[in-house]
Amino acid sequence: MTADDLVSVDSCDPGPPSDEACELARTVGFSFTVADALQRAGWAAGAKLDRWLEPKLAHLTPPDGMADLDQAAQRVADAIRSHESIAVFGDYDCDGITSTAIVTEAIEALGGTVTPLLANRFAGGYGFSNPGLERVLQTKASLLVTCDCGSADHERLAAARKAGVDSVVIDHHLVPEQSLPAVAFLNPHRPDCGFPFKGLASCGLALILATALRKTLDKRLDVRRWLDLVAVGTVADVAPLEGDNRTLVRAGLARLAATERVGLSALAIKGARGRKVPTTAEDVAFQIAPRINAPGRMADPKLALDALLERDPGRAQALVEQLDQITQDRRDVQQTMMAEALSEIAAKGFAQDPAIVLASANFHPGVVGIVAGRVTAQLGKPTVVVALDGDTGRGSARAPAGFRLYDSLVACREKLSGFGGHQAAAGVELSAAQIEGFRDAWRQACADQLATLPPSAEPWCPDVRLDERDDVMQVLADLERLEPCGKGNRAPKLLFRDVEVVKSRRLKTHLKLDLRLGGARLSAFGPDLADLEPAVAGQRIALVGRLKRDWWRGGTTAEVLMETALRS
Repeated sequence: MTADDLVSVDSCDPGPPSDEACELARTVGFSFTVADALQRAGWAAGAKLDRWLEPKLAHLTPPDGMADLDQAAQRVADAIRSHESIAVFGDYDCDGITSTAIVTEAIEALGGTVTPLLANRFAGGYGFSNPGLERVLQTKASLLVTCDCGSADHERLAAARKAGVDSVVIDHHLVPEQSLPAVAFLNPHRPDCGFPFKGLASCGLALILATALRKTLDKRLDVRRWLDLVAVGTVADVAPLEGDNRTLVRAGLARLAATERVGLSALAIKGARGRKVPTTAEDVAFQIAPRINAPGRMADPKLALDALLERDPGRAQALVEQLDQITQDRRDVQQTMMAEALSEIAAKGFAQDPAIVLASANFHPGVVGIVAGRVTAQLGKPTVVVALDGDTGRGSARAPAGFRLYDSLVACREKLSGFGGHQAAAGVELSAAQIEGFRDAWRQACADQLATLPPSAEPWCPDVRLDERDDVMQVLADLERLEPCGKGNRAPKLLFRDVEVVKSRRLKTHLKLDLRLGGARLSAFGPDLADLEPAVAGQRIALVGRLKRDWWRGGTTAEVLMETALRS
């Protein structure tokens, strides 16, 4: 590849900031670059923007409209007062684990007797399963609180009730038409729920229950102690970082920086490779959450819960070391699966299809979701990856932004034994004999939907151009005021024009650049962009990427996280 092979910068240059953006920059005191990003996103100077930039816990939506909240708090409070045994049962992912930790600690703090339990992917699978019910009954509990599961578990909840166990369900997944056999059902998606913000993850709902218990039992209970867990669970579950979630995650990340939760602190330091640095939503998503999720993918999720609940620093550190090893094991499995997946796609020409279905007995059921997501990101196509165990297949589905994944599965439900999830991610069950029929039906369902969607821009297209009047470090400081960034509040992609590549080098599959931009020096890192090195070495080019603080150099310099290089 040479510089001539690069796409021209003029094909995607968003242009200079508008007059309105320049006025916003002067009014708010932002750099022209970040003011341009805000203006293009629909923001204008005023109280609404001020409140968004500096969210306060006092601005959280009052929980009064949450259906069944009073009933849930009253039943848990009664159980605590009368010294009943309480079981808390959570899903095996990060949202379920953090929710379970919050509810468990809240009950303990108020003097209750509680046993935390988690679903197991390899013994009952997702949700409140039959093995899960058996474990709850073994605790002799008279009250069950489910976290991040239960919405679709009518049969087990009914069996629990028959055995004398009341249930409080905390969940944010799709609401069933049939009413649940539970004392209370906390889910903002209920049609009769008046709580206006529908984007809370289950950990946010767990915090609302803790707040209601504080009101009912002990107003001295400081529920802010769980904000760090809410931040981790919300980001890990890819909940939208807007509304109440923005407020909760911003406050939770600040608390995480000085958390007294020794296991979580050790996880944050491990994710930062030993550096004591501020934790961002991106750090949670790519460093902390994967370590919490790893045991649930590979073995028993209880290890992650134990790490979050542990109060002894030495034991917490030992647990985190185990989490780190399991995470590395997961990465090794993932790498092997990706190689097999891409090999099959190339051999069978699946890249030309509107959607991709891969199935193998070599695939690990705990890693299919990650691989489906990676294939989707790489090829831009809806993807299902199925792990076969004899005649039984369990898989995960992922799709590009804007694609209605759940709807596509509904269209071919007759080709599946079962499925569930939402429009961005879903799980499927089918037999080995159903694979080909499902592949044909899903290809057609996806093709039909894709034909109705407007053409999308290249995923690397920049949002704004770095304005030549701006100081790079000031732009970086302004960008940090937009945090937390993620779903619902994507970090702006910047176009860096007329950049001189002073030095270039490959780091395995990655690309590292030293740059000169005007009078400033900065670096760039391009994940999986090593193939661009011959085209950019010694050249004057343009880059698209996100501006980040380079903590490896003490945090006083900026780094571009590259998405692509362009011809100037």
